[in-house]
Amino acid sequence: MERIAAIRSHLGDEWIPTIYRDKVRTQRTRSTHIDIPPRQNLAEIQYTLLGIELKVGKNRFSCPDLAAARYIRIFARAGISDFAIPYDITKVSVMADELETAWQKLLLLVEADSGKLSAGGRTRFRKDAIQLVRLEIAEIGAGGTMPTFDRETRQRPR
Repeated sequence: MERIAAIRSHLGDEWIPTIYRDKVRTQRTRSTHIDIPPRQNLAEIQYTLLGIELKVGKNRFSCPDLAAARYIRIFARAGISDFAIPYDITKVSVMADELETAWQKLLLLVEADSGKLSAGGRTRFRKDAIQLVRLEIAEIGAGGTMPTFDRETRQRPR
């Protein structure tokens, strides 16, 4: 656990739950649920005749665009089934870039730090790091199904 805490402190603002809390949940979001097991999953984006799909195990999830598929893939890889997605579609690609970069850095640091461990020890260490990410994002929560529209929308004066 101390090694994972060291990786977390090394990543700082690039720790996935920190990005999720500070940059995703502070804006308008909608909650999303995908039925996946709570473990590390292999998630791949597939291009079909009907559009873009995310394949996680035997399950396929239809995605509106590539940016949303990339964003959802980060959470599917970590085994997170409930999460928030930005309501503004222009922000989804930016958040997907940041989260993918943070995911790759996490995996690289875990691999570098577990170099002296046995194969089973490396697997457990990686699993524990991803479990911590999953738990912290679950604590932050997915938010509401629909964002609140608390701004004035009147277009014409009375």
